[in-house]
Amino acid sequence: MDDGRQAKWWSRPATGRPGRDEPESRGGGEGDAPSVRPDSPAPTGGAAPTDSPAPLAGQEPQEPAPSRPAGPPLHEPDVYSTPPYGGPGPWAPAPPVQRPTPAHGTPVPPQGVPPQAAPLPPQPSPVTPQVTPVPSSSSQWLQYDPWGAPGQPLTQVGPPAGTEPGSRKNRRGGAFAGMLLLALVASGIGGGVGAYVERTGGLTTVELPQASHDNGDRAPESVAGIAASALPSVVTLHVSGTAESGTGTGFVLDARGHILTNNHVVAPAGTSGDITVTFSSGETAAAELVGKDSGYDLAVVRVKGVSGLKPLPLGNSDNVRVGDPVVAIGAPFDLSNTVTSGIISAKQRPITAGGEKGDGSDISYVDALQTDAPINPGNSGGPLVDTQAHVIGINSAIRAADSGKGTERGGQSGSIGLGFAIPINQGKRVAEELINTGKATHPVIGVTLDMKFTGDGAKVGEKGPEDGPAVTKGGPAAKAGIRSGDVITEVQGQRVHSGEELIVKIRAHRPGDRLELRLTRGGEERSVTLTLGSASGT
Repeated sequence: MDDGRQAKWWSRPATGRPGRDEPESRGGGEGDAPSVRPDSPAPTGGAAPTDSPAPLAGQEPQEPAPSRPAGPPLHEPDVYSTPPYGGPGPWAPAPPVQRPTPAHGTPVPPQGVPPQAAPLPPQPSPVTPQVTPVPSSSSQWLQYDPWGAPGQPLTQVGPPAGTEPGSRKNRRGGAFAGMLLLALVASGIGGGVGAYVERTGGLTTVELPQASHDNGDRAPESVAGIAASALPSVVTLHVSGTAESGTGTGFVLDARGHILTNNHVVAPAGTSGDITVTFSSGETAAAELVGKDSGYDLAVVRVKGVSGLKPLPLGNSDNVRVGDPVVAIGAPFDLSNTVTSGIISAKQRPITAGGEKGDGSDISYVDALQTDAPINPGNSGGPLVDTQAHVIGINSAIRAADSGKGTERGGQSGSIGLGFAIPINQGKRVAEELINTGKATHPVIGVTLDMKFTGDGAKVGEKGPEDGPAVTKGGPAAKAGIRSGDVITEVQGQRVHSGEELIVKIRAHRPGDRLELRLTRGGEERSVTLTLGSASGT
């Protein structure tokens, strides 16, 4: 085989392997030793000396290649260095990569391999080719990387560094342990988060939008403004006696400690009971009874040793109109400082309340203001105020849905929007009389009425108390010409439908007031004028 290349007598040993010789230096050019063909006889007389090319400038001189043994080769040269005759295993290196052939058909030698001898055309001066030294490697066999760039060093044979089977096994074990630890940590965190969510209902704190804090100022005519002005003057009364007890409301009349309330509020105390007053601030004080009147259902008590009292201003009930807004303040069911609001539903509503004794001495006759502001037991004696926080009435009675007797004063029924208040004009007169004299006076006309009359109007009876005359001699009615059997139908132009209504209309005035009455006698209507007399209350 003569292709211009030297025949390999021995397989090329691994580079740098101990106990092996380095591969022969292969050069090209005229100075190379002649090659020996396999079928030629062995040369006699020893090995012919070969000329070695002179080392280039800057290169170290190379040692001459070892001499080849005499005789024919023992086997065909193995270009792939296959064991056992080639380089030691455990596997053979990859075959050389076929390089692309240029357009002119000149084969391109592989990178890193010295070119073989080839005839050169005559040159003006011979050029010695440079041999690129192959970098030495470790004792492991190297394999060629066909995808590597030309001229790059060979890659390490076998798995990459740090990926030995033992290391890979250890790495798998470490990865498994890490995954197990991560699962345990995640399960712990998940359990904690789940427990927190179950207890608190969420991972974050819920913050709802809210209006900013204001200074608390309200318009004076608003319910809040009225309450703020009136509450310091309103008190709660706790009354206890030998047989019964009760709770009600009152309000301060003056700086001397006088407090106005209802007669039925203080009635349980009797003559020896206890009355305790609690102010809106929580301060308490003992009170004593100044005076009371069952006909008007009004009473005055007084506290001593209390400073800083704020009297509640009094209004004028004659100025009230139906539909005016009002505010009721009291202690319904002993709930102190309770504020409710409504309107004036009606005026001059004649009501009677009381009558538990049976003799009529405890019946009150009131030409009342009607309101839909909620009034309940415990509100009795409390103020009914207008938009200026002025008292226009004293809450006294309610109409209960479960009551068949009309209005109630001390029952335990709740409000159905029918509350009644004593006009403050009447309350003021009575309170002044109770403070000044200890008792109140009632205006009278001097007649006895037939309370069993079922017709329209108030009928003058046939007989008076103890079978006396029905018309008091020398009284206002007698002076005005009124007789027994007359039916009074109007007072100051207001229609009267019953005897109770006539009493209510008369008591709405003061003694000495002049009143015009219309009456019917024998089917004929008449008008009379009289001056109201006075009678002491009880």
